[in-house]
Amino acid sequence: MATRRVLSFDPIAEAKRNWTTNGWDAAAPGMTMVTSIMRAHQILLARVHQTLVPFDITFAQYEALMLLKFSSKGRLPLGKIGQRLQVHPASVTNVIDRLEAKGLVARVPHPDDLRTTLAAISRSGRNLANRATARLNVDVFENTGIDDSSQQALVDAITSLRHSAGDFAAV
Repeated sequence: MATRRVLSFDPIAEAKRNWTTNGWDAAAPGMTMVTSIMRAHQILLARVHQTLVPFDITFAQYEALMLLKFSSKGRLPLGKIGQRLQVHPASVTNVIDRLEAKGLVARVPHPDDLRTTLAAISRSGRNLANRATARLNVDVFENTGIDDSSQQALVDAITSLRHSAGDFAAV
């Protein structure tokens, strides 16, 4: 892997300066926010990916395992998994297919609705989820590079964005 060259300036601050210089003052704060979030996404995704490599799962697969692990019976309908993870049904199918191929989940018929298929977490799926969570907690979640109060301010701001986008109803 090639070494990344560290810049001597903040390219997002430079982009904001260029926006302002070109008369787009009203859009400059929004462009800066969006670009900053997109870069933060890249940074965090790379850290999560690196942490999950030894477990041979993606973050989407990890999220599905954790959702099943936290469910009361360790199983959920595929449609509900998609709703909770806020992803397209095809993405759920792909994630469950891959987890099933690794023996981490199994598809089982719904006991009351034969039209519905459930994904059920296996014992090995629970074990892997526990081990992956322990690593993610130490390597990523407990060490974000942002202090606690700033983390909460960021979560609050993004929650407002998600709510205005219709991710969830007002609580």
